[in-house]
Amino acid sequence: MFATQVSAWLQRRGIHYGWIVAAITFLTMLTMSAALGLPGAMLKPLGQEFGWSTEQISSALALRFALFGLMGPFAAVLMERYGLRAVICTGLTLVGLGMALVTMASQLWQLFVLWSLMLGLGTGMTALVLGAVVANRWFVTRRGLVIGMLTASSATGQLAFLPFAAWMIEHWGWRSAIVPIVIGSILIGVLALCLMRNRPSDIGLLPYGEKPGTQPAAPAAAAPLMNFATPFRVLKEVSTNRTFWILAGTFFICGLSTNGLVQTHFISLCGDYGMSAVPAASVLAMMGAFDFVGTILSGWLSDRYDNRKLLFWYYGLRGLSLFWLPHSEFTIYGLGIFAMFYGLDWIATVPPTVKLAGAAFGPAKVGLVFGWVFAAHQLGAATAAYGAGFARTLLLTYTPALYAAGAACLVAAVIVMMIRRPAAKAGTPVTPAAARA
Repeated sequence: MFATQVSAWLQRRGIHYGWIVAAITFLTMLTMSAALGLPGAMLKPLGQEFGWSTEQISSALALRFALFGLMGPFAAVLMERYGLRAVICTGLTLVGLGMALVTMASQLWQLFVLWSLMLGLGTGMTALVLGAVVANRWFVTRRGLVIGMLTASSATGQLAFLPFAAWMIEHWGWRSAIVPIVIGSILIGVLALCLMRNRPSDIGLLPYGEKPGTQPAAPAAAAPLMNFATPFRVLKEVSTNRTFWILAGTFFICGLSTNGLVQTHFISLCGDYGMSAVPAASVLAMMGAFDFVGTILSGWLSDRYDNRKLLFWYYGLRGLSLFWLPHSEFTIYGLGIFAMFYGLDWIATVPPTVKLAGAAFGPAKVGLVFGWVFAAHQLGAATAAYGAGFARTLLLTYTPALYAAGAACLVAAVIVMMIRRPAAKAGTPVTPAAARA
């Protein structure tokens, strides 16, 4: 009822309701990503209070990343069967409860249950797959821009909240930093419950940018019911496609070189060089600011240029920045240079990857296919989260992990060009920019 009334009020002012859906999705992904990034600021406080090693805590975080990613294909099924509103509210409930209950944890197995299981599943239900589904259902034009904005919220939430969280941890203890996540989960859950809708046809609208008369505004016929075997059938269908494996492999490297390595271990890495948590978290926030600009710009570029070439430059520049990091001397100046180049393409890879997946597999399958590609991303993150923690415990340095991730990015930059360039659809005008790309 609220959605219909708000939609009618917006229509009288020339605003499409899809932007409300995109805004709620933005806030949801922002909160979820903040919850996902927060444990990275707690490695040392948890180790000091409970005597757990970096490797032990990293194991819980690695499992969280794996579940977060593996939920992707099944999140698409849940969204299809139960709707966006139910999935968002359930995910926010799991995350809010998991974060609240961890304040009472005292054993390592409790950390695995609350942060690995509940946080991994809850955030996985509302991960980047949610943004891809919303963009494809609600937008025909500006789709790349919307994907860029929603992706930016994911990275920005992980990074921008950390300075405030680090300050709270330093002054009031690590448990205090969990309170904003719990409150945000409750507030955004209420907002989604009142205003979120599954498809434009639910409130008698066409997707944004679709010309009237293309499809009836009445609710469309029900799509074939999806079940939990559907992701495996889709995986079997696309497993013979070279493009799928290139996208999955490069996205594995994307996760390995971002969430799993820098997001999880950056504050601990800076601590090894004598930098306290708040300045280190501020550098992460700087990355988040550059990422917000870079990812939205990437969405804009992905609508106009060859997405393979965009990914070539994103992975190449990221690899070079990771090679630079150990030589930055961990001064504000050196880390500022790193934050700028690394932050601009933190998750700028997502819009071109989604666009390439959509072009290769079509809008009907893109949600599930990208779900599997995103699962590869988070398996890469899990590999780096544990591997970097293991290297730090064994070798007392993160430098080998940084070099390995940088080299992997350079490999990704090369193999992404092996994707065949998508053919232009018949009747689709080619812009001068696209012709040059």
